[in-house]
Amino acid sequence: MTDDVRNIVLGVVAAGISAALGWLARTYLWKRKLRRKQAFFGLPDNSESLLVVNREAGGPELTVMRHDVFALLELAALIKDCNAHAQVVAHDAAQQGFGERTEFCVGGPSSNRRMLAHLHSLLPGVRVNVDAEPGPDRGAFQIGTERYRLEGGRSEYVILARLTAGQSGEARPVFLFCGQRAITNQAATRYLARNHERLARKYGNNSFALLLKVVNSQAYGPDVVEVVSDVTRAARTPIPVPAVAPSNSHRAS
Repeated sequence: MTDDVRNIVLGVVAAGISAALGWLARTYLWKRKLRRKQAFFGLPDNSESLLVVNREAGGPELTVMRHDVFALLELAALIKDCNAHAQVVAHDAAQQGFGERTEFCVGGPSSNRRMLAHLHSLLPGVRVNVDAEPGPDRGAFQIGTERYRLEGGRSEYVILARLTAGQSGEARPVFLFCGQRAITNQAATRYLARNHERLARKYGNNSFALLLKVVNSQAYGPDVVEVVSDVTRAARTPIPVPAVAPSNSHRAS
């Protein structure tokens, strides 16, 4: 074998080794990224999850608003990326506990009974005005001592939360998308899809609750979202019940 042939062979071998090492490195990084994503969402390979569907407030039981459908599509794509499966369940048919399967619950408490139960059990510091009568506080959020009013099409709020029950590392999370309007639910799911890596770095697999503000949805749709604050502590602390002065039922002599 001449020196030229030897050099060509060695070059081909070196290129092959470099390509193989590069492929292995990319595969390792891709798998590590996937495992982190699966851990954050509680969705290992071939696992099952629930998509809890609300209904249009005041509409038929199975009517889902257009923006809520878009929200479910955003979540379905995330679930597929984790190599997991989704089961769509109506809000009043999901009569089971939480922690066994990852759950994605979409819609406010006025249109989603499951959301109402989760707020009561997991976020007792959150109250949502569900009055049917028009008024300045209709749809408003109260989180701790702060109140956030709805200004339709201009300034709307949504709670994005990742919650687990207890301290068990095996418990699967519940993701809540509790918005003042359907478009805010979609905004929250889109925000999660775009920012889940940053959220995972910040919170790990711990619970959190964020208050998001959807800005000028009548012009920008669900795309312009601001983080108002991390409301985890306030949302998980029960709101004190105002003390009622005891009535004096006896007569003064």
